[in-house]
Amino acid sequence: MAETLIIPQTTSRAEVYASLVPQIDALISGETDLTANLANIAAALKEAFGFFWVGFYVKKENQLVLGPFQGPIACTRIRFDKGVCGAAYTRQETILVPDVEQFPGHIACSSASKSEVVVPVFDRSGAVAMVLDVDSDQLDDFTQDDVHGLEQIARLITGLL
Repeated sequence: MAETLIIPQTTSRAEVYASLVPQIDALISGETDLTANLANIAAALKEAFGFFWVGFYVKKENQLVLGPFQGPIACTRIRFDKGVCGAAYTRQETILVPDVEQFPGHIACSSASKSEVVVPVFDRSGAVAMVLDVDSDQLDDFTQDDVHGLEQIARLITGLL
């Protein structure tokens, strides 16, 4: 695939995800380097939606470690029992947080982050291998359209693991 995304001119995130998911699939198909694929996925999401921060935290031993991302510098390591990322990892489910200040144990990597959605990415055996973390500098910025679209992208990544 060319290194250009075709982003529909619409305010409907559902429509943007519908266009973006197959483009990401084509972008990562045939590429065997996981880091390169995660980097391109983060860049595609940042370009398509302009999110404040998009990235991955990868399970390494007993914690989540920062992987490829787009946005300001971030926390490097997150324990499984801390923050939204740790909760999504531990619960093995997507967590949508309209206001991060209201989430018990939220980790403030950036005070500019106001809302967040974190999606677990499962390996082929069904274990959580990493999480996809998306932050907004706006309160209540994410909807079920984001959850659905990001979960589709997470399933694409499972095919690489």
